[in-house]
Amino acid sequence: MNYQVNIGADDQVNVKVEDLSEPLSFPVEAYLSPEYARQEGDKLWAKVWQHAGRVEEIPNVGDYLTYNIGRDSIIVIRTAADTIKAYHNVCSHRGRQLIDAPPESNGVRGNRRGFVCGFHAWRYDLEGNCTFKLDEQDWKGALSDESRTKLPQVRVDSWGGWLFINMDLNAIPLREYMDEAGDILDPFELGKMRYKWRQWVIFDCNWKTAIEAFMEPYHVAGTHTQMLNNGDYYAYSAAYGLHGVSGFDVRNTGNGVKQASTVTRAGKEGKDPRISTYELQNEIYTTVNNASTTETLVNAARRLVDELPEGTPAPEVIKHWLARAREDDAKRGITWPTITPEQQGKAGLAWSIFPNMSILQGITFALCYRARPYGDDPNKCIFETYAIERFPIGAEPKTEWVYAEATKEKWGLVLSQDFSNMAAVQRGMHSRGFRGTLPNPHQERKVTNFHRNLADYMGAGALRLLK
Repeated sequence: MNYQVNIGADDQVNVKVEDLSEPLSFPVEAYLSPEYARQEGDKLWAKVWQHAGRVEEIPNVGDYLTYNIGRDSIIVIRTAADTIKAYHNVCSHRGRQLIDAPPESNGVRGNRRGFVCGFHAWRYDLEGNCTFKLDEQDWKGALSDESRTKLPQVRVDSWGGWLFINMDLNAIPLREYMDEAGDILDPFELGKMRYKWRQWVIFDCNWKTAIEAFMEPYHVAGTHTQMLNNGDYYAYSAAYGLHGVSGFDVRNTGNGVKQASTVTRAGKEGKDPRISTYELQNEIYTTVNNASTTETLVNAARRLVDELPEGTPAPEVIKHWLARAREDDAKRGITWPTITPEQQGKAGLAWSIFPNMSILQGITFALCYRARPYGDDPNKCIFETYAIERFPIGAEPKTEWVYAEATKEKWGLVLSQDFSNMAAVQRGMHSRGFRGTLPNPHQERKVTNFHRNLADYMGAGALRLLK
């Protein structure tokens, strides 16, 4: 696909930007403009697939959840054992929400056999049919056409255990939308994982500022300095159509050859891998809210120094560690998926699913992020983080969304450090002294890919070549 790149103030030329390897910039209008924020509703959110929850949240007929995006509210409900449907959360009579879902609630969950409007008691069944209209005869037959009163339907589908909705009834299928990203992540069997914990906050930055904070490890050296003792974080970043992936790389003058790895890896090069692997896993687990790895993996890493002789090469350490962790989980009733080294390498460290989803995946876990606009305010967003993990059947924890202020005590050290950046970036982009973005051409391609796709939807904010 050709993307329009601005060169200079007025000169524009169509160039093919595939690998995003050139130094590029993009305007800050997308973060700051109230008008841009208003137009996102029609041009972006009404057109894209976006995840609204997890399938596990609505296991029984009548179970539902609401999903708010900007000014829109969507009901996702299980209407049969094998059928899930979605509707706009609005009564066809006078527009009252059928289920009260204020932004500060982060959605509502429950079970219904139908919907009753709290204003004039109009009723709807699970199929969206209006089954009762008070004094219907007063309309003189004008309501006999069910298209006037049936709940407006929204497309819904699932992938990886997530429920996705799309308000565009003519949109491409979800699987086609996921493209290669879905194929690459399928071996991880994310649909078999369950919530471990989930938190959210209303935060003082644009939703794009928030989600971009998790698109690259390039910020580790400046933000999470404590992590440098136990790991190397030079990274690559690559585009896959709408989506993108990042992974660990080798730093040299030519940017090296990609050597992708997930967070399941040895620790810092040059240290005893038996020790550094445990130190890295333990640090991640304790500073990222018991996520980004699992207790099983940490405990198996702790035993490496006792189970392997000094001098064991790092690849053998990793092989032994994962084999022991797999055995430990098997004893608990947890079966690992079969993922080849090639599949693991191609999957990298973390994926950005356009427009607002981030997945940092492992063999038995994932740490995920979602950011959404808070109404039309370009300087606020709803930000969510949650961990999913493999559990023995029936042993998964019972979780709910928990509102948590953006503090170290509530979110852990690493995420609280990320929060400090998100707010400061949003304030800084308002500065008259800010000349514009300078994303790293090698390590932040997920960000530039995000903006070229965003510009394609919005018709504004094209990438600019830095010359």
